[in-house]
Amino acid sequence: MFDNLTDRLSGTFRKLTGKANLTEANTQDALREVRRALLEADVALSVVKDFIDRVSQRAVGQEVSKSLTPGQAFIKIVQAELEFIMGSANAELDLKATPPAIVLMAGLQGAGKTTTAAKLARWLKNDEKKSVMVVSADVYRPAAIQQLQTLAAEVGVEFFASDSSQSPSAIVAAALAEAKRKFIDVLIVDTAGRLAIDEQMMGEIQQLHSQLNPVETLFVVDAMTGQDAANTAKAFNDALALTGVVLTKADGDARGGAALSVRHITGKPIKFIGMGEKMDALEPFFPDRIASRILGMGDMLSLIEEAEKKVDKVKAEKLARKIKKGKGFDLEDFKDQLGQMASMGGVASIMDKMPGMGALPPGAAKMVDDSKFRQMEAIINSMTPRERSNPDVLNGSRKRRITVGSGTQIQDLNRLLKQHKQMQKMMKKMKGGNMANMMRGLGGMQGPGGGGGFPGGPGQFPR
Repeated sequence: MFDNLTDRLSGTFRKLTGKANLTEANTQDALREVRRALLEADVALSVVKDFIDRVSQRAVGQEVSKSLTPGQAFIKIVQAELEFIMGSANAELDLKATPPAIVLMAGLQGAGKTTTAAKLARWLKNDEKKSVMVVSADVYRPAAIQQLQTLAAEVGVEFFASDSSQSPSAIVAAALAEAKRKFIDVLIVDTAGRLAIDEQMMGEIQQLHSQLNPVETLFVVDAMTGQDAANTAKAFNDALALTGVVLTKADGDARGGAALSVRHITGKPIKFIGMGEKMDALEPFFPDRIASRILGMGDMLSLIEEAEKKVDKVKAEKLARKIKKGKGFDLEDFKDQLGQMASMGGVASIMDKMPGMGALPPGAAKMVDDSKFRQMEAIINSMTPRERSNPDVLNGSRKRRITVGSGTQIQDLNRLLKQHKQMQKMMKKMKGGNMANMMRGLGGMQGPGGGGGFPGGPGQFPR
């Protein structure tokens, strides 16, 4: 997400390097580029105009502190204004109600509402330690109820069975009674979507809203529809008292116009953002972290939180002890590291959150192909335990057997062995727990113009 916008803004900021002050003359071109970048990202025109006006007022004539270049000062202003239009902080779910707290899901057909209901249920169960029940009041879409039942079983939450012969009103009344009987903390109600906003749909969901009096009414919208997402959210908000927005399919949107337009147009905060199809691919929306990502400065807080949740700590500690004792980093360890990266969304997802991405050539992050890492895992799986622990025994016949078994080519195996050697060298620098040596081996992740980066630059990643 935001790839195109990040590339354009990074180039714009580099042009300001070396200037002594931010003046009207040297910011005019930069603002013009920022305006064009935002419009290309499908940000609503009214939002772009207000944003540029606010940045211009703050930037022109501002004295640059000794520790900052004008480019950095300008980035700081742009970052602050990006946070302002998206909301100053994460808007948490308000679940302060007599249980069950009711969350009503609204949106158009195809926005991913049912999947989002299940993802939200999983997040509430795992991260907020709540007991959750989900129910479908969608009696129009074939298999909608069955879909939610399947997803509820997958994420391990209660499902209240309903039937397409029932009325939505009767379904939610029965579900609420059952949730109270079972002392459920949160009841998530999935409602019917339509292909367009119509009076019948609005009338039905208004009636359900009045009947349930939910603590949260979340509008689920496809991020890839750009500023149309914000306009649709506004239409819903005019008819229904929304409390927040969930942006789905954001991983498929390289523009990011919806994220930058929704809050400004609707006045309602984005509370969650969907970044993939997996059930764990739903993140609370933090405007400051998203602004940092847009500007190529990374999002280390989200990266650390993700690592805390998804990295296998037992394996990580075992590897750390092994390295500290000076034992080798073998191919089995390498395979474990590939698995850990995959659990965090793959290398592209990790790179998106790493500081210094703005310093890489435009489109560098897109060059990473996670399928190559799955190929590496297949190659290692085709090896014997002896070959994994000691790759030096690999001769021609062994290599042929491994490539046939993994469906790969000799050059794929040789590339894997080369990258494993590079990792071995890095791990040797960590012997004795010297993290500073390892960071020097990585080249450090420096900011724009710092010249740092991953070993050998983006070209070292599998393509």
